[in-house]
Amino acid sequence: MRKPLIAANWKMNKTIGEALTFAGTFGQKLFERFEGGHIPVDVLICPPFLGIPALCAVFAGKPVYIGAQNMYWEDKGAFTGEVSAPMLKHTGCSFVIVGHSERRQLFGETDEHVAKKARAALDHGLKPVICVGETLEQREQGNTHKVVSEQIRAAFSQIKPEEVPSVVVAYEPVWAIGTGKEAKPEDAADVIRGIRETVDTMLGQGVSEELRVLYGGSVKPANIRSFMLEEQIDGALVGGASLDPEDFFKLVETAHKTKG
Repeated sequence: MRKPLIAANWKMNKTIGEALTFAGTFGQKLFERFEGGHIPVDVLICPPFLGIPALCAVFAGKPVYIGAQNMYWEDKGAFTGEVSAPMLKHTGCSFVIVGHSERRQLFGETDEHVAKKARAALDHGLKPVICVGETLEQREQGNTHKVVSEQIRAAFSQIKPEEVPSVVVAYEPVWAIGTGKEAKPEDAADVIRGIRETVDTMLGQGVSEELRVLYGGSVKPANIRSFMLEEQIDGALVGGASLDPEDFFKLVETAHKTKG
């Protein structure tokens, strides 16, 4: 049984002070609800780089994971403005998002870049959250499965079968991110089923049973239950709704009640 994962992608939001305020409110609600520290849902918060050390310190020894929103694939060097996997690992990071559609569209990341980042993350003990998804034009042309399969094939080209449990995939249709529009749960489940089939074809039948696949794209407390009811969907990568501690707690609570 794959453990549900609810992940917050704060994008370029929250100062360190605001992050600490969020952590205080969210942490109090979370640990009051789940006494004894056992939380049946994995919780991940990915703040901007500057907030990572502060949140790692706040949640040290507690069942809340902290991740980064991006990284570079080289360990060190003359790469102005970049952050490496060893640097992230040293802060206490556990996860890193790679290949988010905003990175692909706004900053020119390619499938090759995503594959290199995923490989580097695994090499340094970080769990990559590999984002895939189609644009509205690609969807309207009937190319959703083709596009997503190609992205998966590239991202998993350097991943070994035994590493799959340390990998997370987030299916985020580009047209649903930040637009208020969400995919139909059954449509998202169908794409995720295709993701698992692609991984099995590449790495061996049944390997994808240990792969957690999330849905992302305008997820909020009002609609998360419908997604979590789908067997194929193991959780959510959440943008705007993760910025409010009350809403983010509701997402975790609903995931627990639905998948528990």
